[in-house]
Amino acid sequence: MTDKKKVAILWLGSCGGCDETIVDINELILGVVNSVDLVLWPIALDFKYHHIEKMADGEIALGIINGHVRNSDHAEMAKLMRQKSQVILAFGACACFGGTPGLANLRSKEDIFRWVYQEAPTVINPKGVCPQTTTRVDGKELTLPEMFESVHSLDHVIDVDYYLPGCPPPPYLVLKAITAFLENTLPAKGSSLASHKALCDTCPRNASKPNKVAITEIKRIHEVEADPTKCFLSQGIICMGPATRSGCGESCININIPCRGCFGHIELVADSGAKFLSGLASMIDAEDEAGLEKISDQVRDTMGYLYRFSLPISIMNQKRLQSDEVKSDD
Repeated sequence: MTDKKKVAILWLGSCGGCDETIVDINELILGVVNSVDLVLWPIALDFKYHHIEKMADGEIALGIINGHVRNSDHAEMAKLMRQKSQVILAFGACACFGGTPGLANLRSKEDIFRWVYQEAPTVINPKGVCPQTTTRVDGKELTLPEMFESVHSLDHVIDVDYYLPGCPPPPYLVLKAITAFLENTLPAKGSSLASHKALCDTCPRNASKPNKVAITEIKRIHEVEADPTKCFLSQGIICMGPATRSGCGESCININIPCRGCFGHIELVADSGAKFLSGLASMIDAEDEAGLEKISDQVRDTMGYLYRFSLPISIMNQKRLQSDEVKSDD
């Protein structure tokens, strides 16, 4: 028997980068592993879900869940983890906000299935075969998870105690979060375990930002050779820094790439995309309506810029979620 705190790590709908960032703690992970009893980590250990089902409710001290929720299997496992865990940590942009897969909410489930299985140029499917939740093969019934109408963040499905954003979260924040858990120094429930400042406040280019940014032309990062010492917005390059939480270590900025918003909204902001759009509108310098339209037309992928990581939790997505309810109290 062991008196170590039980920790479970679960991977839902995601790319695996969040699991990789845990490994990227490098040798310090050995100290973490020695301090806890790791009861589930599908990417690394051969524990089965039925082992979790047999545990007492609340037996797991910390459940770390990464990935978005898109199907019934994701929802079922998230609810099981909530039932068995004292504390749930939404880990990474997909769990916190829905992540880049959340852009699929711009299309219906039917549109996606039709394109993937019938209309995409690389698809050869003359019979129009499409995945079904139940299929009989050789007299036996095979099942697949049901795909929901929308991509969901974790807190659309279960109650979440803490959030650690990022795509993926940087290793130093992962270690800081786990240390806070082990030392019982976690902040109030509902907190994000990252900076409370906007990325602009910690950006190394902040000093170069003029008091008033006047944008006369919007440029895409691959179209120009951006000055690595100057604020992206002052160069007419869209950067989500003003509306995005800091804590990433400015990793994109440091390689001359503008912020795309993977750390989500800052404190007291409900919708980072809407907040940024409001700020961007005030920066556009046009003499008349035609000039304004010309500049706005240079934003080639508005939703991709504003909601690359957060469309499922955006204000505009709430109406859709009302018709695709997956959260329950049981």
